[in-house]
Amino acid sequence: MIDTIRNRGALLCGVNAGLAGFAAADAQGQWRGFDADYCRAIAIAIFGTAEERVRFIPTGAQNRFTALQSGDIDVLLRNTSWTFARDAGMGFDFGPITFFDGQGFMLKASLGVQNARQMAGATVCVQSGTTAEQVLAEWARSNRINLRPVVIERLEEIVTAYAGGRCDAFTSDISALAAIRAVQPNPADHIILPDVLSKEPLAPVIRQGDPRFADLVRWVHFGLVTAEELGVTAAQARQMAEGDPRPEVQRLLGRTGEPGRPFGLDNAWMLNVIAALGHYGEIYERNLGPIGLQRGRNALWTQPGGLQYAPPFR
Repeated sequence: MIDTIRNRGALLCGVNAGLAGFAAADAQGQWRGFDADYCRAIAIAIFGTAEERVRFIPTGAQNRFTALQSGDIDVLLRNTSWTFARDAGMGFDFGPITFFDGQGFMLKASLGVQNARQMAGATVCVQSGTTAEQVLAEWARSNRINLRPVVIERLEEIVTAYAGGRCDAFTSDISALAAIRAVQPNPADHIILPDVLSKEPLAPVIRQGDPRFADLVRWVHFGLVTAEELGVTAAQARQMAEGDPRPEVQRLLGRTGEPGRPFGLDNAWMLNVIAALGHYGEIYERNLGPIGLQRGRNALWTQPGGLQYAPPFR
């Protein structure tokens, strides 16, 4: 796959059609967001630059897996939860967890609801083709709370239905709820309840059968996490490659060893990624900080509650 992508001249990256903070085209048509930057990171690793080397392909909840299976995209970076059925049953491989998430509820603050147990009888908008539909039904049944789901396929139609009062609440990954709330006319009019219904580990997805490409996707993420651990920033990466004596830094930035050899890439592939995009924390804060998503479980493992942990880069 790496050779195919290189010969084609671009990485085909499946992203959300428009979710603030994760993947959305700006007024100039440039794709911005956390997932969009991960697309760029993979492209930079392969080509040395992301300029004109990523084709962002919007995918929906229903067609994202078909697009990957058919080869219309090389990698899926679209707020996709890693589950048993998808991993073992659909012919896909998942990369590492780039974002630890969970499903929640958003509703209008004016309703005065403080927790999900006060929602008995509520209508809840949920997107079809996602794990959210199943999680909602199982959570309501397990907690003996009667909820009335309103199942809609397109995200923009769900947001319209919720805003128009067709639904009392909207359920999705908490990250998605935060992104949607951030672009409402008055974000403070909407609250995300503290209840977390499920674990939703979001990760890149590729087709099975190409361990070399899977390893590259995996180690791009681990390299970004390692860079944050070592304090290798976008602004200082090239300077640190020349002057930081720590062995871990020299290996990460390709100054010692041959980190490019397993992939047929330049040894500086991770240096190029970090110099262009920054480390994991920089990517996170640049894209998700503005929509109010605190690091929480996505902090480094060295921080209280943090789960982001990378194997040694050696």
